[in-house]
Amino acid sequence: MVSGRHPPWQRQPGPAAQDGAFAIMFVPLLVLVVAFAGLALDMGMVYNRKVELSGMAKAAALAAAKELNGKSSGITAARTRAREAAERFTYSYGTAIAWSESALSFGTTPARGGAWVGADGAGNGAAYFYAKVDTAALGAETASISTIFMRVLSSSLATVEVADTAIAGRAGIQAVPLAICAMSETAASERSNSDLSQHELVEYGFRRGISYDLMQLNPRATTAARYMINPVIPPGMASTSFNTGILGPFVCVGSLWMPRLTGGPIRVSSLPATAPLAGLATQLNSRFDDYSHNLCFPAGGAPDTNIRAYAYDTAGGAPWMSPATGLLAARTTIERGRLETVADIPHPGSGMAGVNAGSFGPLWSYAKAVRFSSYSAGVPEPSGGYTPFATADWPKLYRTDIAANKYPGSGQYTPYYPYNTMNPPTVSAPSSLRENYATPLRRVLYVPLLSCAGAAPSGSNVEATVLGIGKFFMTVPATSDTLIAEFAGTASEQAIPGAVELYP
Repeated sequence: MVSGRHPPWQRQPGPAAQDGAFAIMFVPLLVLVVAFAGLALDMGMVYNRKVELSGMAKAAALAAAKELNGKSSGITAARTRAREAAERFTYSYGTAIAWSESALSFGTTPARGGAWVGADGAGNGAAYFYAKVDTAALGAETASISTIFMRVLSSSLATVEVADTAIAGRAGIQAVPLAICAMSETAASERSNSDLSQHELVEYGFRRGISYDLMQLNPRATTAARYMINPVIPPGMASTSFNTGILGPFVCVGSLWMPRLTGGPIRVSSLPATAPLAGLATQLNSRFDDYSHNLCFPAGGAPDTNIRAYAYDTAGGAPWMSPATGLLAARTTIERGRLETVADIPHPGSGMAGVNAGSFGPLWSYAKAVRFSSYSAGVPEPSGGYTPFATADWPKLYRTDIAANKYPGSGQYTPYYPYNTMNPPTVSAPSSLRENYATPLRRVLYVPLLSCAGAAPSGSNVEATVLGIGKFFMTVPATSDTLIAEFAGTASEQAIPGAVELYP
């Protein structure tokens, strides 16, 4: 035996023998690698398609929800916007979305299990605040994927559903957290004025074109009834407390964190008997470009595009009125055992001591009196408004000594009233520092009108029922005691703008 050599049976396998072992091991490993790669490709396609359809559903639902205004026109616009939003998306690496309106439905609540109706079943659009987009209705070719490798694991994975559903709708409503009593429980009535063949429309006891001090009204008593609204408790929800210290920011933006004001009682607290707006007047006046004390900021609480105050007795304030002096708002009276204005008394020209033309305040700075004959119960107000009276009718609507002086008669804007003439002396722009933030109609306040048929709500954090929502145009800045605003009609809560967001 040669020294240093091992017998054949003791020798280690050489490289050639090891190559065969690696070949045997590589085949199953390759199969596993290919299988995992295939699964990754399938899962990647599933994930990508799911993300694509989810994004499209959310965009279409948001686009539709922003158009819902409680009218058939809102439903029509929502259908158009949903289709436009969907068709901007592609899936499966560039394939255009084939939109089907069956994927769009509308509801009165954001609950996924709620009653959702198709676009054709939404009728006049009333109470539909929410839109749902279900991509499963777009068809199997869009809403599912045929897998390549996943089917090997199970036949049930041969086709994977990637459809998604998105719901969008209102999360807030554009209304101030302040409320007053409706001066009448009747939504619309007709007022007979002397020597006028056409009767005047009166809504919840208010006359269009009349300025009211909202802090000095009560249909049932001679002391004022005015309220703060809990801005974060939706109608019908119980509440054990009301932190009134949170109201300031809500007054700045003029919005509440609730989708609606009806459908159940809201929570209110009485405003103080003295200086009721001491902590809120500055926030209200941001609409007049007043940002003292930094309580509001233009980005959230913008000034109006027109900040001219319409004070009857101020030079240039209400230049269309004659005579040249008078009150800021219609004079209050308790002649009928309730706190109202002389403008609400039938034929106030007869026998009321101290009442003169100036007792009515400036008239028609934003809204004109309208004819009752043009009103139809249950039918939304036309986009052009109800048929108005002419300024020549002022002596018959109010008093014989009230006459139009320089009231704008025609022009670029319709209706052409002092607020939107866009020319001095009835228009003033905010400061150049905040002019870019300025927003039209910021001086229009949406104010809930409460039912005070028995007795006005009294106390802190009590229940109150909203009969309607009044539109009030701030004619002059608020003070700690006064909020003077001209009545401009009512608005359905469906038609009032509100924040829109996605719901889980």
